[in-house]
Amino acid sequence: MHTSLNRKLGFYKSFRWIFILFLSIISISQQCIALDFACSAKVGDISIEIKDYKNRIHGFWLGQNIGNWTGLITEMDKIGTQATMPFYTDNDWGEADQRAFWGEFVPHSSEINFYLVAEGNHWGADDDTDMEYLYAHLHSTNQATKLTPTEIRDGWLKHIYSEDDAPFYRKFPSSEPVKENFLWVSNETARILMDKGFYPPKTSDAKLNPNNSMIDAQLTTEIFGLLAPANPKVALEISSLPIMTTARGDAALIASFYVILHSLAIDLYPDEDLGKNLRSFVKTASAVFPNQSTPAKILNFVLSDYENNNDKNNWESTRDKIYKRYQIQSNDGYTYKKPFDANINFAASLVSLFYGNGDFKRTIQIATLSGWDSDNPAATWGGLLGFILGKDKIKMLFPGTNLSETFWIHRTRRNFPTFTDGESGVDRFSIMAERESKIAGQIIKEKMNGCFDKEKERWIFSVN
Repeated sequence: MHTSLNRKLGFYKSFRWIFILFLSIISISQQCIALDFACSAKVGDISIEIKDYKNRIHGFWLGQNIGNWTGLITEMDKIGTQATMPFYTDNDWGEADQRAFWGEFVPHSSEINFYLVAEGNHWGADDDTDMEYLYAHLHSTNQATKLTPTEIRDGWLKHIYSEDDAPFYRKFPSSEPVKENFLWVSNETARILMDKGFYPPKTSDAKLNPNNSMIDAQLTTEIFGLLAPANPKVALEISSLPIMTTARGDAALIASFYVILHSLAIDLYPDEDLGKNLRSFVKTASAVFPNQSTPAKILNFVLSDYENNNDKNNWESTRDKIYKRYQIQSNDGYTYKKPFDANINFAASLVSLFYGNGDFKRTIQIATLSGWDSDNPAATWGGLLGFILGKDKIKMLFPGTNLSETFWIHRTRRNFPTFTDGESGVDRFSIMAERESKIAGQIIKEKMNGCFDKEKERWIFSVN
């Protein structure tokens, strides 16, 4: 009896291990099946091919730099004062540049035309590009989907010169060298406040920063929309603190509008309906504006004037109406203060977006000629349209130039890694696109509950 019992116990023990092994095999098989099908698109899901996204980010940086350096030629030349009138028109394209209101020309071009940097030279950083580069770098190095006040302040202090420790800069060969940290208005005030121990969003508090209604945030935060593609809600979440580092009120609303428009741009393509689709997305993005807010009224005025203008080449008429309505007079709750105001430059930027009608070169041309802080809309729309077109289509627009793909961040900022052989702080658009695609992938995974389809090299997520 005892022997028989031992035999039975031995049998059951053996069977138990066989059964456990069998269940393990089933479990592993189920996990493998789950892994195979976990990242598959369902009805209504959004899928983004990562190769296409990288090409678009490359196009964003290339287009933004073309727009930036073209717009810089006319920056602050025409600001509606008696000394700077009349405004530029289409007839001035290809003609000699005129002095900015502070009395100087620009060192890189004497002619109002597209400024292109050929391979072998570097696109130089400027405040329309270097702050977005900084924020992307902070996301990458901190492995963060949303930057904290400490990360932003530490990043600014590490990578942005103060007025005291800035290097000497000689604008022209004959110029007297002066210290230059390439910060102005609200950015400059925020940097000073950080030196005093303040953190965002305190750095845009009206009691501390009287420049918080200026243009700064709308030219430094567009990239957050691209890092949260097709999801404006997440784009606003991750951009809110960078925006409020320098902006409040209308300026913050306008910056948020640009972020949303860039987030939506993943669904835009270079076809004959691009201009129409852009205007449709502008209406979608304008939902961020309260109905009776000044930015909402400005947008409605500019869009209505464009739509009622039978001559879609006569952008100057809308620009001139903006000047009279908002700079000479006070309307829609806005009283003009400076040529750096967020509102006047927002209005001017809409002129080039609407009349440019999705055409990359025409949009930058109009932005460059529109007046005020002209490099801002030229850079913004150059980047947006560059993202929509992608790098290859941008290059095709300028067949006579082998466009440079390198970016010199240390022209204006400091303490960044060097990603290429040669000068300190030189990066490549392709490397930047690779890094920023990883940031976007992390945001899609953690903020949008998305996944990575390894087989098809794409992200899949839903937007509720």
